[in-house]
Amino acid sequence: MRYAVLGLALAALLGGGAASPAHGTLSTDAGGSAQARPAATARALDGRVIVIDPGHQLGNHNFPRRINRLVPAGGFRKACNTTGTATNGGYPEATFVWRVSKLLQARLERLGATVRLTRYTNRQDRWGPCVDERGRRGNRVGADAKVSVHGDGSYTAGARGFHVIAPTDRRPWTHDIYRPSKRLAIDTRAALKAQGLRVANYVAGGDGLDFRSDLGTLNLSDVPTVMVELGNMRNAVDARRTTSPRGRDTYAAALADGLRRFLR
Repeated sequence: MRYAVLGLALAALLGGGAASPAHGTLSTDAGGSAQARPAATARALDGRVIVIDPGHQLGNHNFPRRINRLVPAGGFRKACNTTGTATNGGYPEATFVWRVSKLLQARLERLGATVRLTRYTNRQDRWGPCVDERGRRGNRVGADAKVSVHGDGSYTAGARGFHVIAPTDRRPWTHDIYRPSKRLAIDTRAALKAQGLRVANYVAGGDGLDFRSDLGTLNLSDVPTVMVELGNMRNAVDARRTTSPRGRDTYAAALADGLRRFLR
């Protein structure tokens, strides 16, 4: 109590007013001088495990035989991976989603989460991983959620905006995660809209949500999962955002907020 009174008095003398507990309190060292002691703050995602799937390795196009081989995708088989799209100026989707994913990882770790990626490089001499491995990654690490990050490549005139893809309800594949994945999709959409981003104007429904049964990345997951097409990279407006550091940080901030909303 004696130190608290001293701290309040000192703060008033310095013109700073009363010390706020939210920003720490003042204590005294052995010599009697005042020192700031930061308050302990609980981080919103402490104890959570999140998987980020940066879609498409940069070097996929150099390994056609490997990425075209068929792998399990949830009751059927499909190609291991694809090359992804690019802006009309040649900026690859693989690089875009890699940079967004790394920014997202940093944000989530600052909130206390443990983050695992489905790939740890963005290189021309690497390929994959396949959709079955990406789909099961969250299962293997006991994740609380998984988000697969992509950019779209529609040639439809004027097509722009984001959309969030969640799995349909398919027994035995996604029945256990259908409802929480839908909640994650809704929270992710809300967070993207809160950043001023527009929902896609070229996806059926027009509400920014899409439910699909043909994606191994979703079908093979046993944890809540979504795939996000952050924008249409073939559209000039969306391309400017995907190729700018500020734009990529906007996407990362929105995705982090969507996960925080879902997991809080």
